[in-house]
Amino acid sequence: MPFGEIIITLDDVSSLLHLPIMGQFPIFDRLDNNGAVSVMWKLLGVPNGAANAALQDGHGNVVLLSWLRDHYEACYENEDWEFAARAYLLHLIGCTIFVDKSVTSVSISYLALFRKLAVCGSYAWGAADLAHMYDKLGDASLAGNKQLGVFIILL
Repeated sequence: MPFGEIIITLDDVSSLLHLPIMGQFPIFDRLDNNGAVSVMWKLLGVPNGAANAALQDGHGNVVLLSWLRDHYEACYENEDWEFAARAYLLHLIGCTIFVDKSVTSVSISYLALFRKLAVCGSYAWGAADLAHMYDKLGDASLAGNKQLGVFIILL
C-alpha cells in the first residue's frame, strides 16, 4: 500500500468492538460427537435424540444458527433462563467473533465457554477474536480458497 503496511492490533479490537482484551484467554477443546451431545444435554437441556438430530443437520459438531434461535425461543418461553442465556451467547459469538465461512452454523465446542455464566465476562474475548481472525486469514491465503471466515468489521 502507498502508506505502508497495516496490522490489526489488540488496541484496534478493543476500540472497534469494545471487547475486553485483558483477562483469561477463552480456551476450549474440540469435541467429538458424543462429547457434543453430552455438552448440549448439560448446558442447553437438549435431549440426546434432539442433540444428535441438530448435529446431523449441521453436518458435524456444529449446530445451525436457525436451530439455536428456535431453541433459545423455546427456553425463553419455558423460563429456562440459564439454557436460554447459553443459547443466546452461543448464537452471538457464532454470528460475530467466531463466525465461519458458512455463516449459518457455529461449533458446539464453543458452548463449553459458557459452562459457568458468571465467568464469561472475565474472558479476553478481544484477544480470542484477534487470534481467530489471524488463523482464518492464514487459511484464506492458501491457494484454492475463495472465502474469508472472519468478523469482517475488523478489516
